[in-house]
Amino acid sequence: MQLSEQRVVVTGAAGLVGSHLAAELAADNDVLAVDNLSKGTRERVPDGVEFVEADMCDAEDVAEVITGDVDIVFHFAAYTDTNYGEPRVLFEENGEMTYNVLERMDEVGVDKLAFTSSSTVYGEAPMPTPEDYAPLEPISIYGASKLADEGLVSTYAHSYGIQSWMYRFANIVGPKQRGNVVPDFIEKLLADPETLTILGNGRQEKSYLHVEDCVDAMVHVVEHADDDLNVYNLGTRTTTSVNTIADIVADEMGLDPDYEYTGGDRGWTGDVPKMRLSIEKLSALGWEPSLSSDESVRKAARGLIEELRAAQ
Repeated sequence: MQLSEQRVVVTGAAGLVGSHLAAELAADNDVLAVDNLSKGTRERVPDGVEFVEADMCDAEDVAEVITGDVDIVFHFAAYTDTNYGEPRVLFEENGEMTYNVLERMDEVGVDKLAFTSSSTVYGEAPMPTPEDYAPLEPISIYGASKLADEGLVSTYAHSYGIQSWMYRFANIVGPKQRGNVVPDFIEKLLADPETLTILGNGRQEKSYLHVEDCVDAMVHVVEHADDDLNVYNLGTRTTTSVNTIADIVADEMGLDPDYEYTGGDRGWTGDVPKMRLSIEKLSALGWEPSLSSDESVRKAARGLIEELRAAQ
């Protein structure tokens, strides 16, 4: 599918990835950005892109934004915090949003969906983890919710004619992001430049992908993969430890703090301490990341430091 001159709906369009995708697609497509603004902000939605405030848990709202003239839906709306305080709400409402979107698409004849899943569906798997690794054994409620959503997308792809692309993300970083390790370290060091508290032992190690590379990869997959159901890992070939993230952030801020650790091999219940996805399938499709994991973290840190300092 060529992403030009299409009517595109992006749910979760006020979030990190959704807002960047809406901006990327707006030049050549008619984009409708949708978000309930529970976490994202209206300011993130690109200028000139039509915006509707809507809740994908509300079937009437879904019916308003997914109409028969839509060519493809990018469904990003979800609770994305792996350590969310109300896990049952996260699981049930992530599933409800996805089911509502698929059900409405089938009802009005929209037959193309791109869906954001997560590396957390793999659980603690051997690395690098390929898309055909099994069994999938998530260890967080968030990972379980994404795996359940994948089951729904697969069913609609194979039985209801909705061609689908599913992305299993590494950790995505970029501007205006809040609530992940990079902005968390920056905020802590702005408050106390001498000491940085690190969850776990600091040796947790994961792959980080900059949001600009992420969006480029998503578009590439839709335009070049043409099965009924297309599942792709999106990440880098390298990883970055939490200690290295702390070093990068401190370096970019011109600081030399002491590190304190909360202890243990993971930051919270359900945290996968080590993750690196295989991107060989993505590479075979003709796409490679422009930045390594360390470079992605550093680029994100530079922008976030400016943002957060300006907000003080």
